Amino acid sequence: MSYFINKKMQDGISFEETIEKVTEELKKEGFGVLTEIDIKSTFRKKLDVDMNKYVILGACNPNYAFNALKEDSKLGVFLPCNVIVEEHDNGEIEVSAVDPIASMLSVKNEKVEVFAKDVLEKLERVIANL
Repeated sequence: MSYFINKKMQDGISFEETIEKVTEELKKEGFGVLTEIDIKSTFRKKLDVDMNKYVILGACNPNYAFNALKEDSKLGVFLPCNVIVEEHDNGEIEVSAVDPIASMLSVKNEKVEVFAKDVLEKLERVIANL
């Protein structure tokens, strides 16, 4: 079992356009982007190193997050659902999203398993629609 789902973008779509497209697709599935972390910029500032473009989008579906936290307040350690957009050395852009089922394997709660399956289906649609 993998801990993420992913897709390489077609040629001709820029990194910035990919972030916009991912954000749009997340919105269609009820997610908002709470955080956007530019790893390339952060590492340049903090470590004085250079790397390819790499952005982490912290996506949250408020309904699922609320219901999950009502079930178990410690589930916040798994929130938000991270989606990454990364540029590879060959110029390809890849989008990857966390598999919430894999990340919550240690949680033994049937209601939470249902939430995780629903969220996974939504994230799979996001990735498929890119």
